[in-house]
Order: sequence, then structure tokens, then C-alpha cells
Amino acid sequence: MSASTSSASAAASTPARQQQLEIIESTPPPAKRNIGFLSPQVASYFIAGGCAGAASRTVVSPLERLKIIQQVQPRGSSTQYKGVWRSLVRMWQEEGFRGFMRGNGINCLRIVPYSAVQFTTYEQLKKWFTSFGSKELDTPKRLAAGALAGITSVCSTYPLDLVRSRLSIATASISLIESTSPSPSASASSTSRPAIPSLASSYHSSASASSAASAAAIKVGYTKRELTIWGMTLKIMREEGGVRALYRGLITTAVGVAPYVGINFAAYEFLRSVITPPGKSSVARKLSCGALAGSISQTLTYPFDVLRRKMQVTGMQGGSIKYNGAIDALTSILRTEGIGGLYRGLWPNLLKVAPSIATSFFTYELVKEFLIPV
Repeated sequence: MSASTSSASAAASTPARQQQLEIIESTPPPAKRNIGFLSPQVASYFIAGGCAGAASRTVVSPLERLKIIQQVQPRGSSTQYKGVWRSLVRMWQEEGFRGFMRGNGINCLRIVPYSAVQFTTYEQLKKWFTSFGSKELDTPKRLAAGALAGITSVCSTYPLDLVRSRLSIATASISLIESTSPSPSASASSTSRPAIPSLASSYHSSASASSAASAAAIKVGYTKRELTIWGMTLKIMREEGGVRALYRGLITTAVGVAPYVGINFAAYEFLRSVITPPGKSSVARKLSCGALAGSISQTLTYPFDVLRRKMQVTGMQGGSIKYNGAIDALTSILRTEGIGGLYRGLWPNLLKVAPSIATSFFTYELVKEFLIPV
């Protein structure tokens, strides 16, 4: 009786056990949970964005420095940088190749995380705005995603941008004092000063360049140590109000960056759908999309960039440029220079925008396709 009972229970339990095994085998293994944003796809966006930023800025480093100098130099100064080609030749004669790359190290140090954060944020926001592909990505959503991505990236790297601007100006042979008639003593000193070492700084390694750098540093009030990234950062914090001074002009920058990045991304994706249809995605077409998108966005938002640079050099040693805020800077520029003052340096900026943005988008797409094969 007991044997028959046990055999019956075993026979009854066998189908149930087999069913349990089938359920276990058919159940997929639990997916590995990513910590926050640390997924392979997001990491690929971040790496591709960083590479895009470094490549784009290095390509146009001479024009980038010239743009900053022209934006902040006083009108009517005898040491003005005039003309794109003449200014580039002057920069080469005074500093050589190092002058073209002056500030590019900190620029890349800033632009790599800046570009990485911008591209990654934009890609993620596109997914959120479209509910991960269930809704259409229209132009307003692209503009909003780009604007928010721009604000996020600029807030995360702004102190580096300010320090980079200060370093670019500190070693340039221009005066930040608004004056149209230099004093006789200043004229005599300028005529007696040799032309070649006038832009030299402590970045040079030779003995003659180092001595010229010391003279230039004493002239403008900067020591060798202060003409470094960390030294300039400490100088700004020590003399201009602590950490808060590293964010001077942030609001103006964010206001300008939001529409710029929004227009940039929206214009690029629109142009890409028109210029690079399926089967016609050559390198030249891809570069054209980025060049046109960057030119459009930069031209529309350039006055904000000028205001940002003006705010960043406010309070700089040896200068008389003083503003109480963005509105004060805007009204002062319009009063003294007119509308044209808001577009100073636009021409070299446009010359650099086309290759810069084209290189940025092209490098981003190239690295992303390499990291995330379609």
C-alpha cells in the first residue's frame, strides 16, 4: 500500500517538476543593472564627444586665440591686432608655433569634458523627449535638447573657460586700458622694445625666451607661476573674490550657449537629412553639414560670446574694463562702440567655426560608429 502510494506521488510530481524546469530554462537571466548613466552606450557618447571636442579645437587654435584677443582689445589702441592674416603673421613672428597653440592645452582640457557632457546630454535628452523612440523628434524638441545640453556642459566647465581666456590675454602684446593717445613714455618704450619677444611668456624653454618672458611678465604684472593654469586660477581667486570670481559671466554665457547649441544641433540634423540622404554620405557632405550648422548658429548668437569675454576680463590686472553686470556691459558697449561692438572678431570667428564644427560633428560620428557598430 505504501509502495503504491509513493509511486503514485512520484508519478504525479514528475510532470510538475518538468514544468518547473521548463519555466526556469525559458526564463531569461536577469539583466545587468547599470549604475546611473554608466552604460556602454552612454560611455561611447562620452568618449566620442570628448574626442570631437579635442580635435575641433586643436584644428582652429590660432583663430580661437585671435578671436579672444580681438574681442577684448580696446578700440583705438596702438597695439591693436588688425586683420586676420596680419594678426596671424604677427603672432607667428612674435611667438612662433607656440603662439598659435597658446592656451590650447587648457582649451582642450576644458573642451574635452565640455564636449563630452554636451553630446552625451543631448543624446540622452533626445531619448527622454521621444519616450525612447515612441514619439517623433521634431525641431522644437531638438532645440530644447540642445539648449539644455549646452547649459549643462557650460556650467560644468566654466572656470576652465575663464582661466583659458585670462591666459590668452595675459601674454598678448595688447593693452586693456581704453586709450586712443598713448603717453610719450609709453610710445618710447614700445618703440625701443624688440618685436619678436613681445608676446613671449614663461611657456618658452630657451634661455633668451625665458628672459624675455620675465620682462613681459613684470611689465604686465604677472609672474611665471601665474602664467600657468593653476597659478592663474589661484590669482583670480585671491584677488577677485574667491571661487565666485571663477564664475564671472556664467549667466551671460549660459544665456548665449543655450540658443547656440540648440540651433547648432537642430540645424545639423536638418542639414544632415538634406545633404546626406541614404547612399550619399561622403566625407565632404558630412563636413559640409557641420560647417553650415556652425556658421548659422554662431552668427545668430555671437553678441553673447562678446559679452561673455568682456565679463571674463573684468577686473583683470592692468586693465580699466569694469562692468557691474551683463546689462551694464551691454549698454556700455552699445554706447561707446555701437552695434558693431557686439560683432568684433566675428570674421576670424566665422573662419574658425566652419572647420571647427565640421571637425567636431565628423569626429563624433566617426568615433561613435566605431564604438557602437550599427
